[in-house]
Amino acid sequence: MHLDESLIASLSKAKNEPRWMLERRQEAYQQFLNMPFHRFGPDLSGLDLEDVEWYSAGPKKKKTWDDVDPEIRKKFERIGVPEAERKYLAGLEAQIESEAVYGRLKKEWSEKGVIYTNMDEAVKEYPELLRKYLGEVIPPTDNKFAALTDAVWSGGSFLFVPRGVALQAPLHAYFMISKEGIGQFERSVIVAEEGSSVTYVEGCSAPLYPRSNLHTGVVEIFAEKNAHVRYITLQNWSHNVYNLVTQRGIAKENAMIEWIDANMGSVATQKYPCVILAGEGAKGRVISMTSASGKQNIDSGGKMIHLAPNTSSTIISKSISSKGATSTFRAEVKITPKARGSNSFVNCQGIMLDSNSKNNSIPKFFVENGDSTISHEASVGKLSEKKLFYLMSRGVSKKEAEELLVLGFFDSFIKELPFEYAVEFNRLLSVEIEDGAV
Repeated sequence: MHLDESLIASLSKAKNEPRWMLERRQEAYQQFLNMPFHRFGPDLSGLDLEDVEWYSAGPKKKKTWDDVDPEIRKKFERIGVPEAERKYLAGLEAQIESEAVYGRLKKEWSEKGVIYTNMDEAVKEYPELLRKYLGEVIPPTDNKFAALTDAVWSGGSFLFVPRGVALQAPLHAYFMISKEGIGQFERSVIVAEEGSSVTYVEGCSAPLYPRSNLHTGVVEIFAEKNAHVRYITLQNWSHNVYNLVTQRGIAKENAMIEWIDANMGSVATQKYPCVILAGEGAKGRVISMTSASGKQNIDSGGKMIHLAPNTSSTIISKSISSKGATSTFRAEVKITPKARGSNSFVNCQGIMLDSNSKNNSIPKFFVENGDSTISHEASVGKLSEKKLFYLMSRGVSKKEAEELLVLGFFDSFIKELPFEYAVEFNRLLSVEIEDGAV
């Protein structure tokens, strides 16, 4: 399906969008045409943009699981999405291919003014609020795939948490690709007003097809004074998906933005969550883990931009590569002249499970005043032979011992997850290990 202006116009018409959104898509498309591909990161030569299905219309969104198409419902039930909603969640948005198929926010939160819906509905129901934030921290000029996403986006989440509202349970969005050759391009905006807090969990999965799939996404977070936003990603795309994502947030005075990022799937990933520390006392954290095996090339990390005084940031990465895979960690920290009294800590740990795999660490630091500090630690190695020997001497098989050490290696990441997601993560990681990652 050839991408051109007529396709973008048709997509916008099918969604019955207002004129301003069509014009925004068209401007982004021109940016996409004029921008180069990334000059770093995984090899994208296997990605054929002429072979992508840019939009797949789906059924209308439902408000109860019983009303969702039985075949679609079965796919989500296999991974436990409805059960999680009943037990743990404040709200859920579920998307398959290009469209949301289900969405609900619990009454207690909607009564407090929380808005949680998909972006297609936000364009029509909250246009002025959306336009205030859309593209403010990630404009289409940011990079080629951000421009592409802005041109052809469909779905994604719009979340608005009013002043002083603290959600006690996480909100969840689940994105699924179930068709061969399709592209999924969600566009999300999260706004936390002064003194509010929220945890947002994003899950991603897809079956394996002979043809490659493309997933690009753009996520913007706005944390006002004293707000706290935690964004958790559990990415388990199949090994034919190209996963090219741009994520950035801006934290005002004493606000905090956390990106908790797990990448276990895709043939190639490029993702570097970023926090702009724009207010005094703002904090940013990126906690990242990757598990890559075979032909996978996962290029991830984090960025921090300190604009205000007494700001602090942390970037921690743990990665495992096996069976010839490549894991690359990139960190970039910039402390500007006005950001006096700021500090940043960056830690990268990698494990290679065989001699054919690669584990890279590429940090960049820019400190432009004399009153701030950056600390950096990096290490790479293999599973401890002493620990393996100790466990095996206690009757544990070698495979079980390796699994225990891998889970222990990721323990600091697992502790960042809500309990029910930590259990799910352990299960996913165990499957990865059983399938030959170790």
